[in-house]
Amino acid sequence: MSLQKSRRVAPVFCDSMIGMFFRKRIRIVRKRAATVTKHYVSHKEEARAFVLARLLHFNQHYQLSWNRVAIRNQRRCWGSCSAKGNLNFNYKILFLPAQLADYIIVHELCHLTHLHHGKVFWDLVAEQIPDYRKSLLELREIDKRGHGALLK
Repeated sequence: MSLQKSRRVAPVFCDSMIGMFFRKRIRIVRKRAATVTKHYVSHKEEARAFVLARLLHFNQHYQLSWNRVAIRNQRRCWGSCSAKGNLNFNYKILFLPAQLADYIIVHELCHLTHLHHGKVFWDLVAEQIPDYRKSLLELREIDKRGHGALLK
């Protein structure tokens, strides 16, 4: 009796069945990744030009210097600033409303001076984006839906 139960619980798969299952799954993932990559590659330089133009605009006020600007394809992060002065931005910043894109750019620009989110940092952000709290809330709503929702 226990022998029959074990046969029912553990079905037998032949190699061809497993291979078919995994091949289908790999094709779907590759197809999706290729589409995302194409979209990223086709918009990367446009995003770089946009971000650099806005950085130069806001830097007239702040007079800061940065090391390099990178445009990346990130799932969750809109931008970042390293201790070495490297600025990174998500290419999807192109598809945001202008005031949100400006907020992200100013936010990362201010991190060149203060690598924290203390009161001094937020006061610096408020010099150029006085309603930064509203922009922050709007970005959080977009993050809840996912960055991919911007592309549809």
